[in-house]
Parts: sequence; structure tokens; C-alpha cells
Amino acid sequence: MGIEIERKFLVANDDWRTAVTGSMPIAQGYLVGVRALRDGTARASVRVRISGEQAWLNIKSVELGIARAEYEVPLPFADAQTMLGTLCDGVLEKTRHHVSVDGWLFEIDEFHGENSGLIVAEIELPAADASFPRPAWLGAEVSHLPRYYNVNLFEHPFADWSAAERDGSDAAANQRGNS
Repeated sequence: MGIEIERKFLVANDDWRTAVTGSMPIAQGYLVGVRALRDGTARASVRVRISGEQAWLNIKSVELGIARAEYEVPLPFADAQTMLGTLCDGVLEKTRHHVSVDGWLFEIDEFHGENSGLIVAEIELPAADASFPRPAWLGAEVSHLPRYYNVNLFEHPFADWSAAERDGSDAAANQRGNS
């Protein structure tokens, strides 16, 4: 079983942009209904992702936290396009930027559409307690806030968030993502 250990952060400023080593557009959609994931009847999210000219089927366990089971299987590009267009309830679009800091890769997702304005930095770790660099542009950690999970951005996009949800200061907003 594959385990992904990933931490998510907001970005504090745009200083990361000067260190970008590559960027790639990403389009993804969910094959398991988003509502089934939110109401607890699904045990995993199943998504189709296209990044550049490559495509994958991704299955990730539905649980809070930084470590989750994850499986990724390559898909033919044309099949992925068809699946996104006909089997998914919508498509989430973002640009993923790669930034290396002291040998560590940060993936910075800049969302588009109804999630425009949301920028999240992610880092995959070899262990949950691994230490990693904290560049000055790395902001508040949001790893345990479900509203920042891609699957939740379909039903409650960033454009609809309150000011408290955007800065993470509202306890009620934190709970909304758990429902």
C-alpha cells in the first residue's frame, strides 16, 4: 500500500515565485461523487488527473491528517480527457509550481476558476515527524483543515469563503470542512 505523508501550508507572500524551477497545468475531477465523500459514505476519493501530457487515476483514503493511503495508476491521456469530460461532476484547475529549498521539493498549487486566489504549498515527507526547511514565504499550516483538500473545493470553492475561512481564524469554519 502506498502512503502519502504530506503537509499543506498557505503562502505568506510571493517570494517563492523567484525560485520556481518548473510549472505545469493540472486538471482533475472526481469519479466518486463529491457528496458521497462529504457525507461519509465513501471511504476513498477516486480522481482523474491530467498534468501536461500525462494522466493518472488516483485513489486516496478519506481521512483527516497528513498521512493517507494513496494509489496512483497511469492512464492513457485520451481516456483521461474523456473521463474528465463525461464522468466527473466538474474539473478543478490549477497550476503546480515546483520550488526546491535545501534539497526539499515544495509543490505550490495556484488554483483557478472559482478557487482563484487560493495558493497552497505542499511538501511530501518520508515520515510524519520529518523536519524540513521553513522558508520565509511559508505561511500557516492547513494540513488538518478539510476545506483545503482539493475534493472539498468543488462544493465550497474559495470564492465563497468568508474572511475568517480564508485566514483560518474561525473555529466554525474549521468545522464546516468536517461535515
